Amino acid sequence: MSDESNGAQTVDDGENTLLLVDGHSLAFRAFYAIPTANFSTSSGQHTNAVYGFFTQVMKIVQEENPTHFAVAFDVSRKSLRRTAEFPEYKAQRAATPPEWAGQVELIQKVLSACGIVMASREGYEADDLIATLAEEAKGKGFHTYICTGDRDALQLVTDEVTVLYPKQGTGTPIRYTPDEVEAKYGVRPETYPDLAAIRGDNSDNLPGVYKVGEKTAADWLQKYGSLDEIIAHADEFGGKRGEYLREAIPQVQMNRKLTELERDVELDVGVDDLRRHEVDAVAVTKELDALQFGKDFRDRLFAAFGTVGDTADQLDEAGQVELDLTMIPTGGMSEWLTSVAGAERVGVHFVGNASPAEPDLTSIAIAAPDGTAGYLDLASAAPEDEEAIGAWLADAESAKLFHDSKAARHQAASRDWDIEGVAFDASLAAYLVRPGQRTYALADLMLRHLQRELHPGGEPESQLSLLDDSDSDRELGQYNAESAFALIELTDRLEVELETVHGVKLFNDMELPLARVLFESERAGIDVDRKALETLQEEFVDRASAAQNMAWESIGDSSVNLGSPKQLQKVLFEDLGLPKTKRTKTGYTTDAKALEELQATTPHPFLGSLLEYRDATKMKQTVEGLIKSIADDGRIHTTFRQTIAATGRLSSIEPNLQNIPVRNETGRKIRSAFRVGSGYECLLTADYSQIEMRVMAHLSADEGLIEAFRSGEDLHSFVGSRAFGVELDEVTPELRRRTKAMSYGLAYGLSAYGLAAQLGISQGEAKEQMEAYFARFGGVRDFLGEVVEEARKVGYTETMFGRRRYLPELNANNRMQRENAERAALNAPIQGTAADIIKEAMLRVDRRLREEKLESRMLLQVHDELVVEIVAGELDTVRDIVVTEMDEAIELSVPLEVSVGVGDNWDAAAH
Repeated sequence: MSDESNGAQTVDDGENTLLLVDGHSLAFRAFYAIPTANFSTSSGQHTNAVYGFFTQVMKIVQEENPTHFAVAFDVSRKSLRRTAEFPEYKAQRAATPPEWAGQVELIQKVLSACGIVMASREGYEADDLIATLAEEAKGKGFHTYICTGDRDALQLVTDEVTVLYPKQGTGTPIRYTPDEVEAKYGVRPETYPDLAAIRGDNSDNLPGVYKVGEKTAADWLQKYGSLDEIIAHADEFGGKRGEYLREAIPQVQMNRKLTELERDVELDVGVDDLRRHEVDAVAVTKELDALQFGKDFRDRLFAAFGTVGDTADQLDEAGQVELDLTMIPTGGMSEWLTSVAGAERVGVHFVGNASPAEPDLTSIAIAAPDGTAGYLDLASAAPEDEEAIGAWLADAESAKLFHDSKAARHQAASRDWDIEGVAFDASLAAYLVRPGQRTYALADLMLRHLQRELHPGGEPESQLSLLDDSDSDRELGQYNAESAFALIELTDRLEVELETVHGVKLFNDMELPLARVLFESERAGIDVDRKALETLQEEFVDRASAAQNMAWESIGDSSVNLGSPKQLQKVLFEDLGLPKTKRTKTGYTTDAKALEELQATTPHPFLGSLLEYRDATKMKQTVEGLIKSIADDGRIHTTFRQTIAATGRLSSIEPNLQNIPVRNETGRKIRSAFRVGSGYECLLTADYSQIEMRVMAHLSADEGLIEAFRSGEDLHSFVGSRAFGVELDEVTPELRRRTKAMSYGLAYGLSAYGLAAQLGISQGEAKEQMEAYFARFGGVRDFLGEVVEEARKVGYTETMFGRRRYLPELNANNRMQRENAERAALNAPIQGTAADIIKEAMLRVDRRLREEKLESRMLLQVHDELVVEIVAGELDTVRDIVVTEMDEAIELSVPLEVSVGVGDNWDAAAH
């Protein structure tokens, strides 16, 4: 290590090594190697290229440990010299996919935070800059590694220059030394431009000699030594190849000029400016947090780029307290608790499984603001210890801080303990402060809000049980005590941030009490008829098998794997000659949406059977998941998550009960297997009718839409009648369908293109329908425009309950980022308010059930629906409570409509 004049730590391990990366080339390869669907921020910005780029670079940096490092970028596709000499240069390249937009800029922001030099120059391509720097490095005794997907860089390979050529995906790249270039292409690196000129390059729109590939070109060069000599002896080439060569000589000579890399570009930086500095841990954390990459990615990046210094030392150490840890002995819990009895509030960290179906609790760590901390292993706890901790947890006067209070309640319940006095929940507070983050894990919250590592010493060997060695026991206690104390620090910071976003009321009055309500629902679960589900599973297996046989029969081939996109592409677009769908890197898409559209326009028996096979297979998997989720008590205990959807919607996992179809026969069969449990009389379901449209009517104050709700007529028929100037009884089912799609779609930023695709009509027709709609419902149009403009000014949207969603991308220069944010701005106030309304209704219903000491209980919240399990004799009272409290959850300018149904299973209770 050595200190430069600016005090930054730099790499100094002897031999000078230089890593040069072609930024656009590597990023573009990463973009196609990693599915876009798996990587995007809550605002819709895709990040797969960013993730793949750094994954590849991190591997290379770790393997080569360069002392100097730079990334070169093209300023634009146009190269001053090359396009001037050959206007068709790269002219054939298609426009980049919209998902690519903005990702290079994000890569550059992270590189900047990492202190990596970036080189670019107008009029030159990245490989020219790389060639220039590599040439300079040669004269200074460096060994240079060039990472690029452009084969033109192979001409730079020498004993001192190695090209690292990325393979498919983000695996280890191919290393090209002079011998490797010759082994692969049959020529030495210095002759490679001659080979490329003869072969041509489709990616650069440079045609080569017709019907002459690499092998033939290499044979010619081995015989004649160079392209100039081949041209000089062109008359000696006989046959068609000779004719093709002679015809192509002007183009081949042009190719050769264009392929030659420039090695003397005037740059603002030289090799000596490229020495690696240790990363700015705080700046990197901030950028990765904005990308919603988790701690694991950050740790891997630091492991690669942070080898030059202890990056943890850079993180904010202010306010840290030395923990005074007590390993609580058997029988010592009551006495130790007196040491924190006077603390205003304490952090509590539980170790164990928080699953509602099988919770357990193995150990507890508690920390006070002064650093007093205790750790109790429940495996060695005495009965009096458990009695003491149970009484303390149930004491409402003792303020406790948790990371996830709902999970903690499940863990406590595994030992028949209740928790009262929950003063703070860090995950819920962090969610309200920054909704839509990928993770709210405790370690990530420490980095995000305090810019500090939670456990700089790393994780102990075992988190599940104490080790025999007493030092290891203490290490485990220290580790968990740090987590408990982190909650005190986070609470102090997050309370301030909640104030900043005006989220205190929402936190205290809605999200925190709702966590307890959801805990009770999860713990109760819902009874399930296993035999009914198993029968359904067999039906779906039979349906899938029958559909598969029909598909095979329709094409006369039983060897086709209906789950293989590659085989389906051959059957659909080659064998059957059906119109091709959207082009992908691996051919033409065979996803469900594309095939449904294909079947609608070009029906074929194979397509129909394939779609039926997919639907049956999907439902079989859904039912299998439900069966596996049945707990020992015969009930399914789903987990409701409060911190997933940026709009405030709850989500359901393990299993997901929100993806069961509602309106088709298959969904009804599945729901009928969810039944009233032993000791209860029936299930009651209640939901809001068209809640989001009612919210939009209220927020927009559109007189026409308000009249539609107050008229008592069918909403979509009424709106269709007014929008398109027909009598109410003349609204056809098709017009009603279009009106409904438009009403909901417009609320979520649906464009004319999107509406056309959804309805299967032309874009022009969709635009006309939108204009007709807005002409009649101008208040909706004005409101939607005002929502976006106001959010652009203040940086966020807000629901009627004060839930904010911050959208800095509204002012982004990148069009795709901006449009994604605009759609989110339209979506958030309406869907977010609807989400808040059902949450408020749950709190009100729960409070009334408790106040009136009723034994009926809420089991599920699915979208806008509540499912309640009713005790005999309480039906009328509970029904009145549910309807009243749902109706009074909010006051709108249009009436709320609550529909209620009763039955012995979920489907029978539908309404």
